[in-house]
Amino acid sequence: MNVVILAAGKGKRMRSDLPKVLHPIAGKPMLAHVVDTARKLGAARICVVYGHGGEQVREALAADDVVWAKQEPQLGTGHAVLQALPHLDPAAPTLVLYGDVPLIRAETLARLIKVSRSDTPALLTVRLPNPHGYGRIVRADGKVTRIVEEKDADDAERAIDEVNTGILIAPTAALVRWLPGLGNNNAQGEYYLTDVVGLAVGEGMVVEAVHPDHAWEVEGINSKAQLAALERIHQRNIAERLMDEGVTLADPNRIDVRGELTCGHDVFIDVNCVFEGKVTIADGARILPNCVIHDAVVGPKCIVGPFARLRPGTVLGTDVHIGNFVEVKNSSVAAHSKANHLAYVGDATVGSRVNIGAGTITCNYDGANKFRTVIEDDVFIGSDTQLVAPVTVGKGATLGAGTTLTSNAPPGELTLSRARQATIPGWVRPVKKKKD
Repeated sequence: MNVVILAAGKGKRMRSDLPKVLHPIAGKPMLAHVVDTARKLGAARICVVYGHGGEQVREALAADDVVWAKQEPQLGTGHAVLQALPHLDPAAPTLVLYGDVPLIRAETLARLIKVSRSDTPALLTVRLPNPHGYGRIVRADGKVTRIVEEKDADDAERAIDEVNTGILIAPTAALVRWLPGLGNNNAQGEYYLTDVVGLAVGEGMVVEAVHPDHAWEVEGINSKAQLAALERIHQRNIAERLMDEGVTLADPNRIDVRGELTCGHDVFIDVNCVFEGKVTIADGARILPNCVIHDAVVGPKCIVGPFARLRPGTVLGTDVHIGNFVEVKNSSVAAHSKANHLAYVGDATVGSRVNIGAGTITCNYDGANKFRTVIEDDVFIGSDTQLVAPVTVGKGATLGAGTTLTSNAPPGELTLSRARQATIPGWVRPVKKKKD
């Protein structure tokens, strides 16, 4: 099967310098969602028809299994698919998708493919209570005869509630025959892909139609408001999947997954948490409110948050506590260790049963290079401590509050660096001088 994805539109209503199809849904360009769906279908060839934003779109979606066809100027959907024909296998059918319709499901498209024949088109249509703006599906004796765009429709045709989604599958050899002869005698002055339906019927073909399970699958994005609306639908779908898998969400309307989130049994996620990249949360872990977790692994029975941030490369062992306003980056923290508040742990290897006091930071960056800190098992680090990497804190060591550690701390000993406390007798606080 060939898949053609139309992605040449300018997206003026987005009011952005970023090409429309690169605006993100769940942290990924909407066009990338459509490409991934095509891959799930096992497409042999994926051709993206691009125009506005040209090289920026190509660079963002560059892949070995994607070929590109430029549409310039943009003269309609039929003209767009015409540009893709040289890249397609004429012996295989062609499925046409849209780069600004990101939530179309592979399961729905599989049904469309199943009802299609090798020698006739099949359409994805949907019934809407308010079909304003959409092309209508015209039937005779229950069979699809043609599609009429709203601007070209009469009153009776505008009353039809079955509309065209634009998604169709057709024999490529027929497209090669039909597309060069399309006319543009319509209100838009464009070459409509939908006209191939009338041509197919004119040749005696029976055009099948399939409906999606959900209308949101075929909703397009033309504005920031529509982008936000589909983002929430997508996030709600993710939330429902997580709950079906046994995750407890404090509020399924207040979670954002911008990547891949995998959870074990009895995981609890509180409100306003954001998950980016690839995140794994093991059995019994609790993610408290307002956390950001990016490309990290959270071990069994961990407690993270509230207001914690786990950056890429973080791996937490069993029963680790990362508390409020603690940031962990590219670090492993072993079982039963705690950093309960106001700390930064970066480029560190932290052992088991370690207590990291408030205000502690690993000084991992010297302005040019990054270095690693090693904190061995059973270490107690007092508040307001700076560990200047590379440095190792030995097993069972204690660092006094306020220490700036620049050399290794020996195991089992108290290490501290601070000026001796002194009181100055008779000292008087300065006061402002009176003006004359």
